[in-house]
Amino acid sequence: MRVFLQAIFGQLLFTLYIYLRGRAVLPRRRRWRLLYTLFFAAEWALYFFGYFTHSELPDSVMVPILMICGTWYIASIYLVTGLLFFDLCRWIYRRRPGWFPAWIAANALRLRRGAYLLLALFTVGLMIQGYHNVEDPRVKHVRITIPKSTPGRDSLKVVLMTDTHFGESIGKRNAQRFVTLSNAEQPDMVVIAGDVIDYELRIAAREHIEEDLRRLRAPLGVYITLGNHEYRANRIAKQRWLRRTGGTLLIDSVVRPDSTFTLIGRDDYTNRHRAALSQLMRGVDTSRPVIVADHQPKFREVVMNGADLGLFGHTHAGQIWPFSWIIKLAYAHTYGYFREGPAQFYISSGIGCAGPPYRIGTRSELVVLHIRFKGAPPANKAGYMMDE
Repeated sequence: MRVFLQAIFGQLLFTLYIYLRGRAVLPRRRRWRLLYTLFFAAEWALYFFGYFTHSELPDSVMVPILMICGTWYIASIYLVTGLLFFDLCRWIYRRRPGWFPAWIAANALRLRRGAYLLLALFTVGLMIQGYHNVEDPRVKHVRITIPKSTPGRDSLKVVLMTDTHFGESIGKRNAQRFVTLSNAEQPDMVVIAGDVIDYELRIAAREHIEEDLRRLRAPLGVYITLGNHEYRANRIAKQRWLRRTGGTLLIDSVVRPDSTFTLIGRDDYTNRHRAALSQLMRGVDTSRPVIVADHQPKFREVVMNGADLGLFGHTHAGQIWPFSWIIKLAYAHTYGYFREGPAQFYISSGIGCAGPPYRIGTRSELVVLHIRFKGAPPANKAGYMMDE
């Protein structure tokens, strides 16, 4: 459903623009034009059929409609971008024909057809790569030094997973892949920082993905925080389901996985009445390392209250271009490692995706944090080093 709401503007305008530009270069044979028009008419009909009948359709019908329409919506972004560039070139040519060689005018239609064909092939290649970027998440190793002594422990290995978005696009096969990747790293602790479910719970529940998540192995435990998507539809049912995954659900909770450090799991910022971090940290021994897991990157509280490391998701690093640029207008930091004062942070791009399964210009990732405590040699001056 969300795909339709996000894509309706593209459906009405992007698709019409692509249709008109493509029709202008088609051969004049009636059959070509009829087939071309039928393709766009079918795409439009599918959009609106799904939009107005989604509540009555079974998932076996609705999910393919979502995938087809979502794929076209993303592809249309790049088709429209390319066509606008070609229109700009035509506009310049009409006003400054002397800037271009004479053979362009003699072959204008042929050149437009060739350019449009190359654009279509480029977009297909981009979508194939975008699908691969979701289906084959990379394992990213990040090395961090926290300058605090911890008797009994000089290091901690944490797997960070965010934004799994189990639902229409990310299903049981993906969940099994995520678990396999995590267990292969043999972490001390696993943190799943929000947006575990995409929108509706029913698909993850029907596929019993909680059984796959129970296979996660970490001697210090698996810890889960809520994301904004856990507040969309079936909120209470989602929390019950998350508790069946075998992990510990942290909602403004403070735990000590062992005696050497503290982990604080925040409620999502969607709940504007969530507890302040200062309240959660009352009584916490800040002479020992303090790690904060939160879904949305609200890091100022972490700095102000003396926590050492903040772990976030939510941004998807923009997921697809140009949103990877636009999102930087909303957040000071959108992806990766950074620090403010003594506090250090990591924002993951997420291991799943929202909406159709594509990432253009970003990559799904499972993050492995190799944390060293004071007494181990620092990774570098910033206390940070990364390798893929």
